[in-house]
Amino acid sequence: QKNSCVLPEDLKNFYLMTDGFQMTWSVKTDDTPMPLGSMVINSVSKLCRLGGSSMYSLPNAPTLADLEDDTDEEGNGDKPEKPHFDSRSLIFELDPCNGNGKVCLVYKHAEPVVSPDTEIWFLDRALYWHFLTKTFTAYYRLLITHLGLPQWQYAFTSYGVSPQAKQWFNMYKPITINTALLSEEADSFVNKLDPNKVFKSKNKTPVLKKKPPSQPPGSQKSHTSMTSAKTSSLAGNSSRK
Repeated sequence: QKNSCVLPEDLKNFYLMTDGFQMTWSVKTDDTPMPLGSMVINSVSKLCRLGGSSMYSLPNAPTLADLEDDTDEEGNGDKPEKPHFDSRSLIFELDPCNGNGKVCLVYKHAEPVVSPDTEIWFLDRALYWHFLTKTFTAYYRLLITHLGLPQWQYAFTSYGVSPQAKQWFNMYKPITINTALLSEEADSFVNKLDPNKVFKSKNKTPVLKKKPPSQPPGSQKSHTSMTSAKTSSLAGNSSRK
């Protein structure tokens, strides 16, 4: 009511379920937890408007509208028209991005009546706009799939994420950060598992026990007779003594 605009239906349903969202996760390095991922959707009370006030508490201080660069060509080809900090657009902060920029809900046509059509844009620290999604639902999916990794919004800019952030992407989201490689080599991230080799039954060759060589029956009889003869001779010798 204060800004004479209506929230989009999907964002309204989100705020009816929960007044904002914040989730952080950490990694353990040298047995010490280090905060890494952060996913934030501002509450309704923190859904602040951008561009309407001065940047500094000084007389005649410049506003964001004064610093806006209108030299960029807008609406060329498939590129959507960029938001404006003046009265032509209404901009609300959804995520402060830990100081790396701002994710904003943008009403692009605010004159003469605020249009219900909204988009989600990313404002970097140099005050350049980068389009993210057309709906809040699509942005929420992006937020979840990127795990809230540091500077993940910069993956949608022309200059990309920083080298440090790219290391975290390579560890936790390798397919996202290597989309060019994925398009060139479709099988580069496919698990090439051959079930025939993994579940192949190993047929063990039975170990044959060596049997002693069989003796012919005649040799066995002669051996027995010789043994008995030796026994009888030994018995006779003992009796003579």
